[in-house]
Amino acid sequence: MSWWRDAVCYEVYPRAFADSDGDGTGDLAGAAACLGHIAELGADAVWITPFYPSPLADGGYDIADHTGVAADLGSPGDFDRLTARAHELGLRLIVDLVPNHTSSRHPWFREALAAGPGSAARERYLFRAGRGPSGALPPNDWQSAFGGPAWTRVADGEWYCHLHAPEQPDLNWRDPGVRSAFTGILRHWLDRGVDGFRVDVAHALFKAEGLPDAGPGQHGDPRRNHLMPYYDQEELHPLYREWRALLDSHPAPPGAVPPHERVMVAESAVFDPDRLARYIRPDEMHQAFNFAFLEAAWDPAELRRVIDASLSGPGGGPVTWLLSSHDAVRPVTRLGSAARARAAALLMLALPGSAYLYQGEELGLPQAAVPDDRVRDPLWERSGHTDRGRDGSRVPLPWSGDRAPYGFTTAAPEHTWLPQPDDWARYTVAAQERDPGSTLALYRAALRLRRAHPAPDPAAPPHWYSAAGDPYLAFRRGALGCVVNLGTRSLSRAALGVPGRAVLASGPLDGDALPPDTALWLLDTPAPRHPPDVPPGPPRI
Repeated sequence: MSWWRDAVCYEVYPRAFADSDGDGTGDLAGAAACLGHIAELGADAVWITPFYPSPLADGGYDIADHTGVAADLGSPGDFDRLTARAHELGLRLIVDLVPNHTSSRHPWFREALAAGPGSAARERYLFRAGRGPSGALPPNDWQSAFGGPAWTRVADGEWYCHLHAPEQPDLNWRDPGVRSAFTGILRHWLDRGVDGFRVDVAHALFKAEGLPDAGPGQHGDPRRNHLMPYYDQEELHPLYREWRALLDSHPAPPGAVPPHERVMVAESAVFDPDRLARYIRPDEMHQAFNFAFLEAAWDPAELRRVIDASLSGPGGGPVTWLLSSHDAVRPVTRLGSAARARAAALLMLALPGSAYLYQGEELGLPQAAVPDDRVRDPLWERSGHTDRGRDGSRVPLPWSGDRAPYGFTTAAPEHTWLPQPDDWARYTVAAQERDPGSTLALYRAALRLRRAHPAPDPAAPPHWYSAAGDPYLAFRRGALGCVVNLGTRSLSRAALGVPGRAVLASGPLDGDALPPDTALWLLDTPAPRHPPDVPPGPPRI
């Protein structure tokens, strides 16, 4: 079976993971030194977000050189050592591909500004004349996902499109030169040994011919994303088939983790299951993030609906689950409590398919409060200081110690990339390794059990024991059963009807009852003669 079908992948945001040189910013050498933490957790792969040269107008997703390495994060040699270390540990390495836009400081965009209207250089981007007698109005009504118009006017009067920040001009994917250049970018990183690509905003590369108005309600309801003229266009799919053929045919590098099969992961914010399934057809992407699950409320009916819809899509492939990312509010804060976040983790990891974990999720980190004068996210300014953005989930990891910077760096706390809270000592890796009831211990135990008892078919829906209207979810996939109490009262295990031997719980049980906001794993196998390789403590049964 292909490794990616039920893989657990750990996301690293390099500037906030580990700092090796004491400048307060995480880097590639720091990430390489701490990959053992990810391997010990039980992950199969690492996804590292952009490490490319960038002015950091959008946390590194405004790229000035798609084949380079940012000087503050290291060198090409550091990247090669990171790749080699990942492979030594049995981890595959996935990198970000950001094809929708470049930085406004990219050589292409500087050339386009200098070349003027009608030039070949401008054809690489979406430059248009404005509306109105003097062209003083934007070419259409498109809005940026970061707030405000998706158009900025340049000195000669033309406008350029940017679905994100003005510092991120969108590329014109109907230009043959753009298409050819990105084929070269893919080959560059494949030659350096990467095992796959997470494709940023994979639903947005092509815009509808003629750039028609989008109308009201843009970015307000993600369930309507596929209806926007700048999202989910048909021309995406032939492109992704080309890329898939390239990945399938490119030779495996020395030291690659067998069996070798490179993957593409779509960050496609398309919530309609039928539309999303098109991205993971057998000759296109391997995986597509399931944002409907990430954004589902802590409600049994809604979660059951999302799970069923995800697993019954026409694509027939495994689902890619996630609870958090560098773009999302951390589960502890979003769901309302650490207990719910722990229970949600066991729910996700019990479902058939693959799963993505974001750094710090395994530590139970809450969303951090970043002071106004340290906020970096462009959402803060673009929203008129009403949306604090995503910085709260990008605060550096706490590794050890009882005060900031908690082993992340040797720099003074005020010099870290983003400031860490004063009360994070209890969340450090070192503190949690000493606590058998910690969130870290829970994740390690869950990933070991998951690997020991895989789903027979990662694409097959589970067998449900719970019914519509029940205040809990209960299901089995293969030997592993899972029950999650989303109600307000404890539930008798005997009344739940899920057979098996209890092996792991997200929190303490109430005698023979499952308390609210608690998940339980059960194995439909005899008890082992020797204790399983799972850390002892309160979460374990």
